[in-house]
Amino acid sequence: MNTNDLNLPEVIIYTDGGASPNPGLGGWSAVLYSPKHNRTREIYGAVPDTAAIKALEALKMPCKVILTTDSTYLKNAFTEGWLEKWQRTNWKNSDKKNVLNRDLWEELLKLTSVHSVKWNWTKGHADNKFNNRCDELVQQARREYN
Repeated sequence: MNTNDLNLPEVIIYTDGGASPNPGLGGWSAVLYSPKHNRTREIYGAVPDTAAIKALEALKMPCKVILTTDSTYLKNAFTEGWLEKWQRTNWKNSDKKNVLNRDLWEELLKLTSVHSVKWNWTKGHADNKFNNRCDELVQQARREYN
């Protein structure tokens, strides 16, 4: 995004997802935090979308986003150039097989183009209160939607 980051509201997002058994219907959750307003919003559900997609869809205007995930796969797809490579190779991975969940990756690319996104990783089930809250919400979503 070419917008001046200084003019965008900042939102810190934590996401999580999980299924048990895996594969199976899983839950997703996100905690969105606005430092300027000291306001938190929690969202969760159990649909075949990712938490990152739902969290970015929840933003009502372009924002400066710090998106924290416990998924190195998600983070690295954006920070290590994997998405650019997949697009150049017509969505083939290094084994020349189709990249799984192409539709979700394309939706994430569309959503991240609206915002200025910085990707962070945190260890799951550790001492990060927002990530731990996301995990609790995932379990709640699995109970409510299974």
